[in-house]
Amino acid sequence: MKSNVRIKKQRRGGLRRDLQQIMKCLCTGEQLTKVDKMIPSSESPAAKDYSLSGHSSKVSDGEKKPDTGNIEEAELSLRESSSLNYEEARALLGRIEYQKGNIEAALHVFEGIDIAAIAPKMKLTLARRAGRRKRRSHDYTPPQMSIHAVSLLLEAIFLKAKSLQHLQRFREAAQTCKVIMDIVESSLPEGLPENFGADCKLQETLNKAIELLPELWKFSDSPREAIFSYRWALLHEWNLDVETTARIQKQFAIFLLYCGGEASPPNLRSQMDSSFVPRNNIEEAILLLMILLRKVYLRRIEWDPSILDHLSFALSMSGDLRALAKQIEELLPGVINRKERYRILALCYYGAGEDLVALNLLRRLLNGREDLHFVPALLMASRICGEKPNLAEEGINFAHRALESLEDECSELAGTANLLLGVAHSAHAKLALSDFERVARQSEALQALERAWKITSMKDPIILYYLSLENAEQRKLEAALYYAKSLLKLEGGSSLKGWLLLARILSAQKRFVDGETVLNAALDQSGKWDQGELLRTKAKLQIAQGQLKSAVETYTQLLALLQVQSKSFGSAKKLRKDHGYSSRRFEQEIWHDLAYLYISLSQWRDAEICLSKSKAISSYSAVRNHATGVLYERKGLLEEALKAFQTALDMDPDHVPSLISAAGVLRQLGIQSSGSAVIKSLLMNALRIDRMNPSAWYNFGLLHQAEGTASSLEEAAECFEAVAILEGSAPVEPFR
Repeated sequence: MKSNVRIKKQRRGGLRRDLQQIMKCLCTGEQLTKVDKMIPSSESPAAKDYSLSGHSSKVSDGEKKPDTGNIEEAELSLRESSSLNYEEARALLGRIEYQKGNIEAALHVFEGIDIAAIAPKMKLTLARRAGRRKRRSHDYTPPQMSIHAVSLLLEAIFLKAKSLQHLQRFREAAQTCKVIMDIVESSLPEGLPENFGADCKLQETLNKAIELLPELWKFSDSPREAIFSYRWALLHEWNLDVETTARIQKQFAIFLLYCGGEASPPNLRSQMDSSFVPRNNIEEAILLLMILLRKVYLRRIEWDPSILDHLSFALSMSGDLRALAKQIEELLPGVINRKERYRILALCYYGAGEDLVALNLLRRLLNGREDLHFVPALLMASRICGEKPNLAEEGINFAHRALESLEDECSELAGTANLLLGVAHSAHAKLALSDFERVARQSEALQALERAWKITSMKDPIILYYLSLENAEQRKLEAALYYAKSLLKLEGGSSLKGWLLLARILSAQKRFVDGETVLNAALDQSGKWDQGELLRTKAKLQIAQGQLKSAVETYTQLLALLQVQSKSFGSAKKLRKDHGYSSRRFEQEIWHDLAYLYISLSQWRDAEICLSKSKAISSYSAVRNHATGVLYERKGLLEEALKAFQTALDMDPDHVPSLISAAGVLRQLGIQSSGSAVIKSLLMNALRIDRMNPSAWYNFGLLHQAEGTASSLEEAAECFEAVAILEGSAPVEPFR
């Protein structure tokens, strides 16, 4: 027994000595019987010639150390086959040259391996090994090539691809790397069994090749091949570990999001009919990132903050911020900071249109002792409140708290805080009960906006926009025009909001031709899908000039554009955040505009068709009911008109045109003594909401004039004077 053990040990020692002798021969340039010419090592003249001529590439220092595992691999191959054949010898020598940093010498060695000739043997060895494991057979008939030799040769192919990558021959490197996956997949079409090749480096080499292949295709500017490689890596059973799979999924998602091209949808024939199949890049990226988040929840992989960053971008682009909020809510406590969790959730709900939900989250965050001075949350809360007059006072308080928390630390944030303070003051002015209070709040709004403008060195386009808007609403049209022109100059005409505001300011100055010229310039510089608001404002300018037929043509062009857009984007419900409403609602408003235009032309049938088109989009519309009431009023059907106005006010009690029209119809019906209080109440409500509305002041003047007393006639004269002033500076559509 002892003698048998000694013999085995002696044979193993002999094999190691044989292997080391072969390697020594390879490195010193001696010839083997099966090797005609071998590439010398870096000490030989040939390798020195590479270095001296400047053609030899080097790998990093970490890769220069000899790999003892590779020597053991070769030893096992010798033990199984009793010899080291030509290809295996080259694989071993190429590995040594690669580790020494002689990239071109290593590549020369690897190119001597006839991959096409040895591939069938490698496939047969892999298939037989998998079949024996599956059947648990006791047939140990050795194949033509050992599994260790296969592992050694696959590693040689991988290192050849790496060598080509070092030499920036990326397409050749990708084609070489793909050979590894082709060999394994054709040998094992059902996938690698578990722990297959655990006794050699085969699985490790395969993992590296699978990760490398898409990167090589990307470097060779072949995005379609890169996407195919990613899908191949994820859909075939390669027996990858969880970390490797997660890295591939993340890199694939990043490539889909930012590659700049649109990939064809994956062909998931193995999926069930009810399974979700992504239709485009963004959907596929979202699916991958959600899978990664699920792995984080299950603690299969470590938390990676960049996953959430990329998912936030993807869901923002798709317009589905509620889904992002749900993902964040499912994160385990401690994964992300409490402040960031609340802030991101608030951003999600705000972007999804649920402003009050976002505000309540921020209130909860800012009520905590440690979070009283969290500036990002204070600024966001101020912004949400500043958009609603009934919350404007709270928005002012949030903005003041943000300014106190900053203490001159950051001029950019201080500028933003002053901007939000000005916006909140402007909204708060709309609730003022007296003219004195309203003027005081408007003055505070302008002061805050001007401070923000100075703090940011007059280079912030958002501040310029709000400065122009606030001056326009206060009818300081020259100042508004100056800021609007400065905004366009600063942004180079890239902002549609800037063009629209400038055109509206010019219309308030009764410079309709100049306003139309501005809009034509904007239409020339804007994309087709961004022309909706521009065309609508252009049509209103044409109506103001009496060019009613031209206005009808412009509205027809706009409706055709919306129809093409709806067909191009399907039933997507992504909100147009620039203007605050969906494309369907925008189309409905165009039908309303056309209905009013046809009513002014006494074309009742055309107006009714427009209103029916509006109803088909949404039956719940105060504007549509108001337009119906105006149609009845023009026909002389005052009772029906009053009912339509009342229906509109039931839907929206603050709808100013319906308040004014209802008061006008009541006055026409001769309800003076008993109904004057009702009429006055309707008009007071209209002026409370929109104090700059000339139609409301005109109807108030008529009401006072009908009373006939000296004081009422004086009040009527004041109302008519206000009408003249307001109409002289009224835009064709609201500035905001």
